[in-house]
Amino acid sequence: MGTLPISLDPVAKLIDLAGPKPRVAVAYSGGLDSTVLAHLLMKQRRKLGALRLIHVDHGLQAASGEWSRHCARVARQWKVSFTALRAKVVVRRGESLEAAARDARYAALGQVLEPGEVLVTAQHQDDQAETLLLQLFRGAGVSGLAAMPRTARFAAGHVARPLLDHTRAELAQYAKAHHLTWVEDPTNQTERFGRNFLRHRVMPLLRERWVGVDASIARSAQHMAEAAKLLDEVACKDLVAVIDGEGLNVAALRRLRPARRRNVLRAFIARAGVKVPSTAQMMEIAGTLLVARADSQPEVRWSGCTMIRRAGRLELHVKSHDSVEAKLETALKSWHWKDDREFILNGAGDRLALVDDSSGPIDLDRLPGALVLRPREGGETLRPGPNARTQALKKLLQAAKLTVEERARLPLLFAGEGPKAPLIAAGDRWIDASIAANVKSRARARLVWSSGK
Repeated sequence: MGTLPISLDPVAKLIDLAGPKPRVAVAYSGGLDSTVLAHLLMKQRRKLGALRLIHVDHGLQAASGEWSRHCARVARQWKVSFTALRAKVVVRRGESLEAAARDARYAALGQVLEPGEVLVTAQHQDDQAETLLLQLFRGAGVSGLAAMPRTARFAAGHVARPLLDHTRAELAQYAKAHHLTWVEDPTNQTERFGRNFLRHRVMPLLRERWVGVDASIARSAQHMAEAAKLLDEVACKDLVAVIDGEGLNVAALRRLRPARRRNVLRAFIARAGVKVPSTAQMMEIAGTLLVARADSQPEVRWSGCTMIRRAGRLELHVKSHDSVEAKLETALKSWHWKDDREFILNGAGDRLALVDDSSGPIDLDRLPGALVLRPREGGETLRPGPNARTQALKKLLQAAKLTVEERARLPLLFAGEGPKAPLIAAGDRWIDASIAANVKSRARARLVWSSGK
């Protein structure tokens, strides 16, 4: 006991990818999985050209600062180079918090990855099975069902997942045997996230009925990866025939069978580095746009992208995300104010502080210990005083004559995570009567919202 199966040699897999003495950066969250991976590589660092740990702080949890400090302490203990990053998480319409955080994390990692360096991540066999099932439930195609590739080009170097053949239980056994310490993210137990629901509710049932189901699902992902590679090879050949400058030739596309036409369109869009449209949108691009009149200039829009028909060409236009809305961090975040009276809202340095004030409007005994910040979704209401009537937040904003930018930046505090959790404060402008202080209040405070500009 104390070691993973002898077949696990992450360094050997990295040498196969990047040659002798690969330079390696570990995506180090401080959790169990990445701690085991970092420890394995640290023990074999003589085989590496360089090794460093990179920690990304999403700022989504009140304890995230302590997690970052834990990672720095471990790196010092192991005498390994350490890089700490802050990610800006933006949740856009129709996107989950999980996906937004993942995109922000990889964007931050990609910016600091050095040319030729290999980013290693700690996803394992359980993660691979969960990923395939999530993609299946979303109706993904072959590429989506291929789940996570073992290796791929990434930023200026590569990304590798050397633990995909090993289970979470094996990693836990290794961590226990080597007396490793790690942090626990409480959101990993929150079943409102799809992956957590699968992990805690669905996978145990599947394992009870089918022994080795994780390995079987992971094997299916490998088969899908092979199929995806073949489809990509076909798409590369078809692109040669249909490419027209920076666009695609409509007549050449119409000569392809529908399945190959959609396949080459997906490849063309993916190579632009943007999200591929939904199945319905792809059917519209591959059908309606190609048969429309040459002078009608029809278009299909999705996720900041537009596919436009101009005469005999299809052109892909990608919208820049430099708007005020895109710069805002609107992810759901938890604030445990009893541990930290100040909460940083975003990468711009905007913050909320809960300041003790003997005449303040907030009764601390009535204030929930864990507050949740999340973006405005519409329909929120608030009773701005004990004798006031409940009003729509929209009406309060209109009456205050806030600008669009001010409304977008206004932090909203809720008493819980669910969609029906009550709104209890809107920045430092309004607080709900449910937390309002009165003459009998023993501990009082006020909220102070300040800009980092």
